[in-house]
This record gives sequence, structure tokens and C-alpha cells, in this order.
Amino acid sequence: MLNTPFSMLHVAAGAKMTPFSGYNMPLHYGSQIAEHEAVRQDAGVFDVSHMMITDVSGPDAKVFFQKLLANDVAKLEKVGFGKALYSPMLNESAGVVDDVIVYWMPFGYRIVSNAGTRAKVQAWFAKVALQFQVNLKERTDFAMLAIQGPQAISKVCMMRPQWQDRILALKLFQGVECDGFFVARTGYTGEEGLEVMIPVSEVNAFWQDLLKVGAIPCGLAARDTLRLEAGMNLYGQDMDENVHPLEAGLAWCIDLKDNQRNFIGRSGVEAKMNTPYPKQVGLLLLGKGVLRGHQVFRNHLGEMGELTSGTFSPTLKQSIAMARVPAHTGETGQVEIRGEWQEVRVLPLPFVRNGQKCFE
Repeated sequence: MLNTPFSMLHVAAGAKMTPFSGYNMPLHYGSQIAEHEAVRQDAGVFDVSHMMITDVSGPDAKVFFQKLLANDVAKLEKVGFGKALYSPMLNESAGVVDDVIVYWMPFGYRIVSNAGTRAKVQAWFAKVALQFQVNLKERTDFAMLAIQGPQAISKVCMMRPQWQDRILALKLFQGVECDGFFVARTGYTGEEGLEVMIPVSEVNAFWQDLLKVGAIPCGLAARDTLRLEAGMNLYGQDMDENVHPLEAGLAWCIDLKDNQRNFIGRSGVEAKMNTPYPKQVGLLLLGKGVLRGHQVFRNHLGEMGELTSGTFSPTLKQSIAMARVPAHTGETGQVEIRGEWQEVRVLPLPFVRNGQKCFE
């Protein structure tokens, strides 16, 4: 089991540690609910150093990514350096290899991928790179923290006032270099916030400074309830190589505008568009119990679907889930919980954005 550069700091802060994607990670620091509420109301900090950061340079870096990703990195050039793009990375049959964020940088591109897919993604990068003149460099000299919540940006500006002008100028999904750090206005909670790539030598000081300005350490448990309320997929749970991106609600980040851009999986995406396919929705439990992944959904026609993630929502005080359901599903349905069919409301995602529920 690997440790991140913050592992000893988590233990010192009272974290309960747990294995996750090959790493020893904090599950919580005493109260998952308190950590969840800190992000919704103030600011919380998550260790995301288990994610893989890879820099890609060379004369073919752009066309490499135009082949590799379902979204098109060409659109980044309309905004400028530091602009970020979210994209699924597909295999030849349009299954999701991983979902990633790519930044356009002066040297080329920086891509952040998931921890649990590290070996698979490294092999996939190397395979596709054989067709192009590119250089791949994993940035193990960086750790990474996500500071999330309505007060997250102000707290980072408070602790690093010399960065304030650059941080406040950031648009959503844009990053900037600050004294050897890379600060991006991105996140996985449905709140305002930043993700900061930190030189490993600066880890201790940066962590301690965040705690001094009142950021609350948060673990994987709060991260999961936050992202589920925000309707954000978890790789390996809501999607994987056996799930088509259109069935995982990812149509919005697949770019088909350039007819000449034959990205990996394009033919599989276009074929699926011409047939009915299951849709990703949110479910709100109307009765008692807790919705969980792999429970069975039934719509008004008796057609079946499956829950992919489920939890009790601390913000809504009700159980919620993400699910793949038949295309003709209406506004209600049922979920089988311990042998009994419970009524659920079918909703578009997300459930919560910026601390407020997104439905009536």
C-alpha cells in the first residue's frame, strides 16, 4: 500500500486511514457529516495526490490528444494557457478507459487521470504515443490538494496573498502557475474551489497554512457524498470500459464537430447515437431505507435498470442515487431494497449545486 506525501499529516490530524486504489488514504477525521457540511458551507481540503499527473510535450502533442480523447483539445487555444478540458478517454469499442482533465500549457499539455487506472492508463498512453512524436513525463515531484467550498478561494488567497490577483482572475476550468505551484479552478464537489499541484518539498508548509486559515481536512467518505450530490461520475463505479459514455451521461463532453478528427471510439459513439440507449438519471428515495449501487430499478413499464452509486445525502436529508435506466423511463419508478419495492422519484442530475438543491 502506497502513501501520499501527506500521509503522516493525515495521521497527525486524527484521520482514520483506509486502502483506496493502492494508496493509504483518509476515510474521515472523525465525522463524515461535519466534513461534508464544511465543504457545503465553508471550506474543506482533500488529499488527491493519488491522482496521476502526466506532462505531454513534443511536436505532435496536440494531435496525440485529438486522437486519444473524445473531447477536442483544439478548443483550449481559444482561451489560452492554463485552460482545462474534461474528457472521457475511450477504447476502440467506445468503452470508457478513464475520465481525465487536460490543461493546455506553454510546453504542451498536462493531464490528470485517476489513481485506480494508473497502470492501465500508462500502458494506453504508451500504445497511442507510438503513432506520434511526443514525450510523456509523470510528475511524481508534485503532490495535489483540492480545497473546496464557498470560502475555499478566499482562504487560499488569505494564506498566499501574493497569488491573489492570479487566482481571482481564473475562470472556471482554468489554471495558472504560481511560484512553482499550479493552481486550477476545478473540483469534484459541486462547489467553488481550487485544485493545487504542490512541489513535494512544500507539502508540510502548505498543509499547515491551510489549517491555520480554517480549511477543514476531509476524507474519502465526504468526497463521495459530495460528488454524488453533484451528479459526478466515479470511475469504476458509475462507468468503466464496459460502459458506453452516452449511457454515463457524458454526451456533453464528446466533440464530433470536426469530421476529420477520428478519435479512438468515435465510430462506437456515432453508432450508439442512432439507437435508443439507457440514460443516466438521479433517483430520490421517497420512503425509508438507503439506496446503494447495484440495486435494481423498475420503471412504469416494468423495464429494469441498475443503480450505480447510492448514499444518504447530508444536504437533502434523503437517500439519493445515480442510475442507468431504460430510455423511456418517466418521472417515477421503484427500487428493490431488501426484497421490497420502494418508490423513487426520477430526477435530472445534479441534486445539489453550490449548496442548493436543484429541484422542486
